[in-house]
Amino acid sequence: MGVGAFYMLKEMKLEPLVTLNKFLIYYFLADLMIRLLLQSIPVLNIKPLLVLPLKKRTIVHFSLGKTILSFFNWIHALFFVPFTVVLILNGYDVVQIIFWHLGVMSIIYINNFLNIILSNIDRLFALFLLLIIVLGSAQYYQLFDITKFTTPFFQSFYEIDGLFLIPILVLITLHYFTFKYFEKNLYLDAGLSVKQDVASTENLSWLNQFGTLGTFLKNDIKLIKRNKRSKTTIVMSVIFLFYGLIFFGNMNQPPAMQIFAGIFVSGGFLFVFGQFVPSWDSSYYQLMMTQNIPYRGYITAKWWLVVIATFISTILASFYLLYGWETYLIVVVGAIYNIGVNSHLVLLGGAFTKTPIDLSNAGGAFSDKKVFNVNAMLLSLPKIFLPSILYWFGLHYADKTVALALVAGVGILGFIFKEKVFSLIEKIYKREKYSTISAYKQKS
Repeated sequence: MGVGAFYMLKEMKLEPLVTLNKFLIYYFLADLMIRLLLQSIPVLNIKPLLVLPLKKRTIVHFSLGKTILSFFNWIHALFFVPFTVVLILNGYDVVQIIFWHLGVMSIIYINNFLNIILSNIDRLFALFLLLIIVLGSAQYYQLFDITKFTTPFFQSFYEIDGLFLIPILVLITLHYFTFKYFEKNLYLDAGLSVKQDVASTENLSWLNQFGTLGTFLKNDIKLIKRNKRSKTTIVMSVIFLFYGLIFFGNMNQPPAMQIFAGIFVSGGFLFVFGQFVPSWDSSYYQLMMTQNIPYRGYITAKWWLVVIATFISTILASFYLLYGWETYLIVVVGAIYNIGVNSHLVLLGGAFTKTPIDLSNAGGAFSDKKVFNVNAMLLSLPKIFLPSILYWFGLHYADKTVALALVAGVGILGFIFKEKVFSLIEKIYKREKYSTISAYKQKS
């Protein structure tokens, strides 16, 4: 994209640099949002260092310096460096383009230090997500265009001498502020004061009427509400609700992509939470396996959890009625397919996903390469491509009604044969039981 973006924009009869500058505000907001969600703050054990002849400044500089080499920083260079080179090769002023590049990369590193400063504020991710949605929607519906104010600013890095120094000065200031903060708190007893929290208990006794199923559901609900990593799944599910805005509002998209959007709008929780079953219980999975716990009850509880979440997502997605009842019908059909087919597939794929999850870490399994394997990848294909193929087949040989009926019909068949599918999934979980326990023991 770094090389090709210039020529693609030229073919679209758009000025490449101005067009890129127009959307940089969304690029930087999305970057900061992703950092708050996934980027880990470097941790350094200072206890053995404090007895050595090292200055505190040296320790803090080293810790902050580690963030400079973070993947979340250098990944942007893979786009901006080639794009800058192509601009120079196509006649843009060399010095001015380098100044523009320095200004843009300075903002990338401003986000890096903002992430460090703001990392302890849990709700900021949702705030930035809401900001992007509000600004993007306001621009799409021509209510307010933030780019009219930000584009001249980013463009001025190229056109006005010395203006690129503004983000560089902001970056230096943020670095100094972060450095002083950590230097001031570089003591063994820093942060050891007792934090007073009000403890609360939740019995969820109304679930007792469902027996073993209710016990598992209570455990999962408490897990989601109490841990940072599992709370992230709720945030991601909300993001998935707006996935359809990309496709339903764009008339240039292939018609078959609409069902693709419908699957994701209603299936956010199913994909994000379901694909890591039983990894959510990895910290106490060995204990569970020593108890007289029926696998069928365990699997059924997880299935009901993702089904209930899919139903709630479908209700929340009713704002797509603004695009017409046919559009919302696509979301409903996607939900039927998710409940009848994809709910089984994510549980089946979980048997092969043996990566333990640290519930206190918001990154968790997202950042673990071992979570991807051949079996899980192959099982992911029918989740997405089978409904798209069915929908295309119906459109090609009949009409939209038949296409939707095909996808919904497969979902209903999956629901009808649920017990037989569960028997198969139960056998696979039992077969993989000891390898799963062994994998969860691997802490390093």
